[in-house]
Amino acid sequence: MKLKAHLLSKTTSLVSALSLSILLSACGQDAAKNADSGQLAPAQVNADNIKAHIEFLADDTLLGRDTGSVGYQISANYVKSYFKQLGLTPMGDQGSFEQSVTFSKTYLEQQGASVVVENANGTSELVFKDDYLMSGSKLSTQEQVKADTVFVGYGVISPDFGYDDYQGLDVKGKVVVALTGRPDDLPSEEGAHLGSSSEKLRHAAERGAVGYITLHTPKREKVRPFAVSAKYAEGPRYAWLDKNQQAFGARPEIKVGAYLHHDKAADLFVGAEQSVEQVFAADSANEKIKGFDLAAKVTLASKSRHEQVTSPNIVAVLPGSDPVLKDEYVVYTAHLDHIGVSEHSDHQDKINNGALDNASGVAILLETARLLSGLPEKPKRSILFTVVTAEEKGLLGSSYYANNPTVPQSKIVANVNLDMPLILYPFSDIIAFGANHSSLGPIVERAAAKVDVSLSPDPMPEQAIFTRSDHYSFVKQGVPAVFLMTGFKSKDPNIDGGKVFREFLSTHYHSHSDEIELPIQYDAAAQFAEVNMMIGIEIANQTERPTWNSDSFFGKTFAQ
Repeated sequence: MKLKAHLLSKTTSLVSALSLSILLSACGQDAAKNADSGQLAPAQVNADNIKAHIEFLADDTLLGRDTGSVGYQISANYVKSYFKQLGLTPMGDQGSFEQSVTFSKTYLEQQGASVVVENANGTSELVFKDDYLMSGSKLSTQEQVKADTVFVGYGVISPDFGYDDYQGLDVKGKVVVALTGRPDDLPSEEGAHLGSSSEKLRHAAERGAVGYITLHTPKREKVRPFAVSAKYAEGPRYAWLDKNQQAFGARPEIKVGAYLHHDKAADLFVGAEQSVEQVFAADSANEKIKGFDLAAKVTLASKSRHEQVTSPNIVAVLPGSDPVLKDEYVVYTAHLDHIGVSEHSDHQDKINNGALDNASGVAILLETARLLSGLPEKPKRSILFTVVTAEEKGLLGSSYYANNPTVPQSKIVANVNLDMPLILYPFSDIIAFGANHSSLGPIVERAAAKVDVSLSPDPMPEQAIFTRSDHYSFVKQGVPAVFLMTGFKSKDPNIDGGKVFREFLSTHYHSHSDEIELPIQYDAAAQFAEVNMMIGIEIANQTERPTWNSDSFFGKTFAQ
C-alpha cells in the first residue's frame, strides 16, 4: 500500500507539472497571436496539446488504465489537474471534480458452476467452458434452480415491430430458453436494443421466469466462435452499486443463467414439437420462429464471490453566459478507462495502452474544453465535461452518471460523445451515430460545415454502433445524443479511410498494439477537436433545446 501511495503521489506531481506546461504553452501561443489586436480572441486549436495528452494517457506507466486501478487514478488526476488549470468549475461530489463510483466485481468460484439436463433419454451433466458458459450471481454467493423449460424464440417483445415471443407461453417458475441475437428483419439500431441481454432478461423476469438459458447458434458461431467467448469466461463481471448497495440492473427473479454451446442444445429439445436442428435452420434462414414448451427439466447452480472497487468519473463545467439558458447543460463525454494488462497474452507486451481507445477521445475532449473556455464570449448554455470510467465494463461509468447526474437531470439537453476517433488519416467527413434520431443531425451538419467537414450517414449500420458507447446511457434517460467518429472519406486520394478503420479493428482494437507508435495524424486530431467545439457552440447557443424526431423509436421509448 505504501508503494502504491508513493507511486500515486509522485506521478500526480508529474501530472500537474506536465499539464501546466501544456496549458502555459498553449496560452502563450494564443497570447502571441492576439497581442497585436489588443483584444481577447478565441484560443486556436493546438495539435501539440492533443499529442501531449495522448502520449501521457497511453504511457506504459498507467498499465492500460483499467477501472479501479492505480493507473486509472493517475490518469484521472491528470484530467482533474487540466480542468483546474482551465478554470473550470468542479461538478463532482462535494465540490470536487470526482464523482466516486463503487462497483461490485462478481467472480464465479472455481468449480462453482453446474448445468444438468433431464429428458426422456436420461440425465446429462454438462462441462463448463466446453458445453456452456456461466457468470456468477451479482446478488448472492450461492444459487440453484431446478425447473421445467420453455423455448421463447429470441425472447424479444416489441409492439412497435409486431413481436411478442412470449405470446401464448407460460414461463412462471420456469427456465426460459432463447436464441442469441434477434430477428433479422428488425432495424439494426432498434434491434440491438430490443435484442440486448438486459431487455431479454427484463421480459423474462416480468413474466415470472426463474432462470435463463441462451443458445449459441451455428449462425452466431460464424461471427464469434463459442471458443473465443470461453477464453474470457472466468473474468469478473461488474455492476455499479446504488445507494442501497444493490447491483444496478440485476434481476433478482432470474436466479441463474447459462450460455449453451449449439452442439449441446439438442438435449433440451428431446420430445418437443420441433427439434433444435429445425430451430437452428430457421434462424440461419432468417425465418420467423415461434416459441413452444419443452419437455426437458434443468438444474442450474452457481457459487460466486464478490469484491468492491471504486473508480471516479471526472466532471467539470464551463458556466453558460445567458441568465436563463445557463441552467441547461450540453454534456461532452469520453471514457478514460481501457482494458489494462492481459496477463495471459502470448505476446511479450501485455499492456493495452489504448492510445486510440480512448486516450484520443479524452485528449480531444480536453482540447475542446480549452478552446471553449478561451472564447471571448462564453456559450449561452453551460458545457459539462464528463470523463467517465468503466466503459469497457459495459458503459457503467456513464450509466452511473446518467442515473445520478450532478446537475438536474431535466436540464441536460444533449450529449456529444467521443469514443475512439480514428485519427490515422486526413478525414474530410465525420459520422454522428444517432444524428438521424433527433434535431442534433442538422445541428452537427451545420457545425461541421463551418470547418469544411461534411456529415456522412452511418457506413456500418449492421454494427448498430449507436447502442454501443457512453452516449447510449444518456439516450436511455431521454436525452438526445450523438456519437462522433471520423468518417471514411479522406483528403488524401491515396488513403482509403474505410480500409484504415477496418484494419485498425482487425489488428489493433483491444490489443497491445493500440499505442502511440501508430501513425497518428495530430493535424487530423486538431481538426476533429475544432469540429467538436463547433458542435458544442451550435447546441449551446440555439434558442430551443434539441428534440427527438417524431418517428424516432428511441425518442418514443425513452423520452415519453
